Amino acid sequence: MPNARFLTDLELYGPAATSPKAFSLRQARRYCRRLARQHYENFTLASLLVPRHLRQHLYNIYAYCRWADDLADETGDPARSLALLDWWELQLRQCYRGRATHPVFVALSDTIQRFQIPPDPFVDLLVAFRQDQQVQRYETLEQVLEYCRYSANPVGRLVLHLASCAQEDLILLSDAVCTGLQLANFCQDVALDWARGRVYLPQTHCRQFGYDAGMFARREYNEAFCRLLAAEVAEAEGWLRRGLPLVQHMPRWLRLDTALFIYGGLAILDAIRQVQYDVWNRRPVLSRWQKLRLAAWCWWQWRRGMLGSPGPVTPGSCPVAQ
Repeated sequence: MPNARFLTDLELYGPAATSPKAFSLRQARRYCRRLARQHYENFTLASLLVPRHLRQHLYNIYAYCRWADDLADETGDPARSLALLDWWELQLRQCYRGRATHPVFVALSDTIQRFQIPPDPFVDLLVAFRQDQQVQRYETLEQVLEYCRYSANPVGRLVLHLASCAQEDLILLSDAVCTGLQLANFCQDVALDWARGRVYLPQTHCRQFGYDAGMFARREYNEAFCRLLAAEVAEAEGWLRRGLPLVQHMPRWLRLDTALFIYGGLAILDAIRQVQYDVWNRRPVLSRWQKLRLAAWCWWQWRRGMLGSPGPVTPGSCPVAQ
């Protein structure tokens, strides 16, 4: 079902708005803040650990991503979504020319100027959203990873810009983390993606493990699916573990948040294992208690200076696995 709040905002601030409201920077910031706080995430986007002067900038970036995501998924019409994404990119280009009018871009222009963020990560995200309107299956793992390059990695790069540490070596680590989180989400959301007509599990892997199109259509949970998803979960974990050293290279104020995202992804993978890979009939999530336990563990490791140090890579090694 389409998001009614978004459709209202689209009518008010979209390309068909008859008399668009002029937003001051203060009003635009408030709009982005409200939008970010309305949406649930595995962990709060801007936690109390983030310095106060950066929280609004995180909200602004989130609002850009949220709008782009909704333009892609909430219209129910791929052709209209593609047209709206073109409009959204035009608004981005106007923002970089100092002509922002949409509330998200009025706020985002301040973030872009303060942190000298290039347009590339914002534009790359739109590549992925457009691809979702045109591609429903991916033949190889390499094609899935290329999708992750556009759908997930730009978000990490934007955060690195806010942290003033967008260096090549850290970008590579951030890309590994973001790719791992995206792959974990694909494993977690097989059923949801199927309902949208999309399959992000590589078709070569499906054939390798004997899980065919008919089984997908029946949402069949069987041994072939378990072996398939076990391989995808292991792939996602490998990427997350590869990016784990990023934690120790981040500014101190961002280490705990970075670790929470990584270990949160690992915990989701362990939750998938604990339901025996039956993501057709239940969507594995972390309970509030598990999140608190994970946050406490990460905080203690942070205090001891051990957060992000290499650890065991065996299944169940995440601190909230049990």
